[in-house]
Amino acid sequence: MAEHIVQFANLQASARVPTGTLLTEAAQQAGVRLNQPCGGQGRCGRCAVQIVQGQVRSRSTLRLGAEDIARGFVLACQAVVEGDVVVDIPPQEKIERRLTTDRTVAAVSPPAHYDPAIHQTLQRLSLQLKPPNMDDQTDDWSRLKWALEKRLGRGQVEAPLAVLQKIGPALRQGDWTVTVVVEDPSWDFCDDCPANLLDIQPGLAPADTPLWGIAVDIGTTTVSLWLVDLLSGVVKAQVAEYNRQISRGEDVISRIIYANKNHGAEELRQLVLETINELVERACRRTKINAADIYKAAITGNSTMMHLLLGLPTNSIRLAPFVTTVNNLPLLRAGEVGIHIHPQATVDCLPGVASYVGADITAGVLSSGMADTDKITLFLDVGTNGETVLGTRDWLVTCACSAGPAFEGGGVLDGMRATRGAIEEVWVHSQTYEPSWRVIGNVRPKGICGSGLISLLAELFITGVIDKGGHFNSHLQSPRVRKGEHGWEYVVAWGHETAHGRDITLSHVDVDNLIRAKGAIYAGFTVLSESVGVPLETVEQVLIGGSFGKYINVEKAIHLGLLPDMPWEHFQFLGNTSVKGAYLALLDRTQRARVQDIASSMTYLELSADNRFYEAFTSALFLPHTNLNKFPSVARALA
Repeated sequence: MAEHIVQFANLQASARVPTGTLLTEAAQQAGVRLNQPCGGQGRCGRCAVQIVQGQVRSRSTLRLGAEDIARGFVLACQAVVEGDVVVDIPPQEKIERRLTTDRTVAAVSPPAHYDPAIHQTLQRLSLQLKPPNMDDQTDDWSRLKWALEKRLGRGQVEAPLAVLQKIGPALRQGDWTVTVVVEDPSWDFCDDCPANLLDIQPGLAPADTPLWGIAVDIGTTTVSLWLVDLLSGVVKAQVAEYNRQISRGEDVISRIIYANKNHGAEELRQLVLETINELVERACRRTKINAADIYKAAITGNSTMMHLLLGLPTNSIRLAPFVTTVNNLPLLRAGEVGIHIHPQATVDCLPGVASYVGADITAGVLSSGMADTDKITLFLDVGTNGETVLGTRDWLVTCACSAGPAFEGGGVLDGMRATRGAIEEVWVHSQTYEPSWRVIGNVRPKGICGSGLISLLAELFITGVIDKGGHFNSHLQSPRVRKGEHGWEYVVAWGHETAHGRDITLSHVDVDNLIRAKGAIYAGFTVLSESVGVPLETVEQVLIGGSFGKYINVEKAIHLGLLPDMPWEHFQFLGNTSVKGAYLALLDRTQRARVQDIASSMTYLELSADNRFYEAFTSALFLPHTNLNKFPSVARALA
């Protein structure tokens, strides 16, 4: 097979590839990272590159305008190499955090009555051993093991080879006085688990030496990490960063598809490990500690994120009958996972329930207090999966629906993440139809993030710019409503107002994607409530988890039909409930056992097998709904 040279001229990189290779594959071989938020399916348009010399065969030009094509732009994930080419790659989207979240977050108070001697599985112990002599030639490990078992009051202690190799030198260097770190994972469901010797150091450690652990939430969009002093329960640092996997897929389905291409699974695993390890380094630098002093990690995330982290196959998650490789993972070691803390540190991946209801939801139910209340509660995680839990302390039912990445800026032409330059709030004048907006960072806008899209769509509906079916009113006497390349659209910002000089618009295609996303979420919790005979009107509180939830305007979300029409005081925005749940499980063995109970007791409803979901989804494909009686406050606003 013929081979061709692909040069990425502006990056001084190149690759030699055979005929039929995709440009994205050539870029990967050349060490060039291209953003592929749709997982290489040709849907997002964000991997567009310019062919400067030579030609490629394009499978699809979706999201490229006629002018772009004329200038030589192609979608790298759809462009097949058939000869030597020179490619120019535009600047890739730079991810910036909306806030320096790891410096402005609220302090976390340890649970009341927290006692590490009772609740913590990790212990640091100082031991004084009798040295051997000609009358006592007991081997070093047996001598240490006997002292440990006596101190712990149990007869099962194990040590990995790496620790066994350190025992002899540590005992002799410390003159038979050593400090050890032991993990005793005897939760309620693991009474027979042996204690594990994680580390041994010569001499006595100072009495006030902290014992460190981390709580990690691997979100589809953002990875959050809390560094915790396990003796006091105090969170010493909170850091967060965008999940580097975003460049290979904005939602879990896109990432599963990418994982099953070539070496995609390993690439995704390395990307999330890079993200976690960068956060570990940042937290340690801030607190001036050594990462090797971290002996424990509790990790949450949806089922796909957990599988990608551990290199487990993911394809069965998206294919009927939608089965994971594992929902309850055994305890692992940091060294084998690839997390750069103490190599023998315990990595505890919290349990999930099903393919699309993972540990992030069980941890969220724990930290929200939902599993401890008699109130009928609806717990929502508004994101690409739209996970929902309904119940009380006595019963829990859960489901998930694929809402897609629209509310996170994906699938919307001028959509973007909540970064500097994103329009986050919009108001539309009811007579002139002129918009005003607020931009993250108070700079010229580049696009619209999720909260801005919710706000904009609600405003356009209430002011009559679009009707309940999402169609634009083409008869309005306003230059803002016009016919664009993708149908009718509304101009949010003119080119002279924006950072890039192009108009920022919301098209009919964008509106349709947003309505479908909100319809899926609403249909999910509607069918869930119907399946257990609990009308939505009887729900006493709605708890909204996830960092995105903090920025949702309740009134406008109700106007869209994204949230049920209830009094505002029924809604509570809890922020990242997943990392909070990981933190509780990290600290307290009883809370860790509680997470296991929650996962075991949840009843999972598979919506794809329920015809009622399709009917509810179809009914929700209107603003706010086909049945306006379900939204009396919206009816009043329209009147």
